[in-house]
Amino acid sequence: MNRSVRLLELLQILRRHRRAVSGQVLAEELGISLRTLYRDIAALQAQGADIEGEPGVGYILRPGFMLPPLMFSPEEIEALVLGSRWVSSRADNDLNDAARNALAKIEAVLPSDLKAHLRDSGLLIVGGERGSDGVIDASLVRRLIREERKVEMAYADASGRASERTVWPIALGYLDKQRIIVGWCELRQDFRHFRTDRVVTLTPLPGRYPRRRTQLLKEWREHVGISPPPL
Repeated sequence: MNRSVRLLELLQILRRHRRAVSGQVLAEELGISLRTLYRDIAALQAQGADIEGEPGVGYILRPGFMLPPLMFSPEEIEALVLGSRWVSSRADNDLNDAARNALAKIEAVLPSDLKAHLRDSGLLIVGGERGSDGVIDASLVRRLIREERKVEMAYADASGRASERTVWPIALGYLDKQRIIVGWCELRQDFRHFRTDRVVTLTPLPGRYPRRRTQLLKEWREHVGISPPPL
């Protein structure tokens, strides 16, 4: 276990204890010496962790401390790298740039051993190709979803026949080769899925739609039988 991972584990152990826990118990759980434990406690305190206590008395972590980015485990870093590479190969240019910028910010504050792990990750995204959004701007759709805005949409079906819809967009699904707008369709009075490459025109309307997106998304998941994604 490298030091960064060990410090993360020490914080998690302290979080599990509501009362002061002795250094000996902490050292045994981590499989380290008391001397190493005391150094690790001092290192976490220097990073801003509100750990109270002293040798012979015990230690307790006060609430409110947030893990700094340097506390990512190697597995968490691999998840971030893999997700970033998937976005770069499947999503639009704006999300591609955002993923690269996010990784650069994380790399800037990682210790040297974890920086190397980030740069040299052996996880690859193989095959597939970036889907087409046709005439619409995916970044605009994402903004309208965040703002809970209605849109006027001309949408073509598989035969090319276009219909005018007023839609409440609630989600944007990224499939392997396609992107799907999930929304409430006023014409059909039901949830509908719209392929972005079949949208002929998309015009934002003023004001928000009358219901909260979170509630609509919950109803859509129940409608199609999809469980909420893990946090």
